[in-house]
Amino acid sequence: MRRADRLFQLIQILRRSSRPVTAAAISQELEVSKRTVYRDIADLMGQRVPITGEAGFGYILHPGFDMPPLMFTPDEIEAIVLGAKWVSSHSDALIATAASDVVSKIAAVVPDALRPFIAEPSMTIRPVQSPPNETINIAPIRQAIRDGRKLRLRYRSKADETTTRTVWPVILGYSETSRLLVAWCELRQDFRHFRTDRIVAVEVSEEAISLRDGELRRRWQTLREKQLPVR
Repeated sequence: MRRADRLFQLIQILRRSSRPVTAAAISQELEVSKRTVYRDIADLMGQRVPITGEAGFGYILHPGFDMPPLMFTPDEIEAIVLGAKWVSSHSDALIATAASDVVSKIAAVVPDALRPFIAEPSMTIRPVQSPPNETINIAPIRQAIRDGRKLRLRYRSKADETTTRTVWPVILGYSETSRLLVAWCELRQDFRHFRTDRIVAVEVSEEAISLRDGELRRRWQTLREKQLPVR
């Protein structure tokens, strides 16, 4: 790893932690000696990067420090490209286009030396064999989640029974072969998973979810380890 890349990665390690990070932990992740870490920390401090701490205690990067935008490493670029390819093949048209736009924006501004990692990455995904056969537009569901609005669904169960549900949407989940809407179901008075390819029709209600922002998701997360039935 080039020294410039190592210094950049060292800052990233400190940035993602709210607690002091020891030289031992940094050296293990960067695969260098602790002496090298101490020297790199001293150099960064000398360049007025707001790092505080000491050997044996750990180091903290103070909030508010910013670096030039889009200073990606090759691994970071390939991670973004790989993720964008997965999103493009598994999501609806709007999000697939957004994923492609992200890669195009990155390609337009990164240095020439990094563009081959976008054009010819070392990783790819397997093409989707059978994408979900959906008849609805997913975009209104995403917007309802963002706006905290209820949804009215006409839903066909595995037994081919169609019911009408009013639900409080939490999140959309993506797997290799299906997409799931996690929501609080007023009919069942519980959280449920709804396969989007079984949603016959969807309408965004004008009625807001009667909880504070984020509260519904927090309640779902407390139950996340439990198995929720797919209806």
